[in-house]
Amino acid sequence: QVQLVESGGGVVQAGASLRLSCAASGRTFSAYSGAWFRQAPGKEREFVAAIRRNSAFSDYAASVKGRFTISRDNAKNTMYLEMNGLKPEDTAVYYCAGRPSPAISRNRDAYDSWGQGTQVTVSS
Repeated sequence: QVQLVESGGGVVQAGASLRLSCAASGRTFSAYSGAWFRQAPGKEREFVAAIRRNSAFSDYAASVKGRFTISRDNAKNTMYLEMNGLKPEDTAVYYCAGRPSPAISRNRDAYDSWGQGTQVTVSS
């Protein structure tokens, strides 16, 4: 497994932007496809976005498509989630995840490495 640490969360107003980072260590991150999930209070952890290990393809949940952008810099062992036009319904703990596969998945059970999460709160 690779160790993952998220950062960049915070409290912002609706319409603002945030960039989350996910720093990887312990294994070669370039061998892992990555994803972001989020979990709001009382709700299940849900898929947000995923990116292949070579950045050739990415996938987004319908609720964030066009507002969020996932990217990665394998030289820095870091994955990012650029979030624009934030809405109160985006409030959640955001987790990054990794799997040692060229394929991405929307299924959280497909990922074997997880960060501890970073809180994003969007006020109206």
